Amino acid sequence: QVHLVESGGGLVQAGGSLRLSCVVSGSIFSLNFVAWYRQAPGKQRELVASSTRVGSGVTNYADSVKGRFTISRDNANNTVYLQMNSLKPEDTAVYYCNANLQLTRSTTQYNYWGQGTQVTVSS
Repeated sequence: QVHLVESGGGLVQAGGSLRLSCVVSGSIFSLNFVAWYRQAPGKQRELVASSTRVGSGVTNYADSVKGRFTISRDNANNTVYLQMNSLKPEDTAVYYCNANLQLTRSTTQYNYWGQGTQVTVSS
């Protein structure tokens, strides 16, 4: 059974930093497109950052986090990170890892979600 396991959330003061991790639990062939989403209370889930596997990884960020958040990946260890700096109270949300995983060489890829990790930024 394959899962995405997130960690690193918590409570931080405005201006602080957190680093979220997302590890693929279980055996897979390839970690492909990866992304972090977040959902604040009463709001829709939104894309925060994404990274392709192509080359060194093409990244994309929501305008609200550009220059503050950095997505990175360790393909050898099937791990994705989200470094969050200069955090603001409006960054408070549950953060979810999302990934397209190819389980074996001969299978197509499937989309997986993590269970979410809470990030709370106090003012």
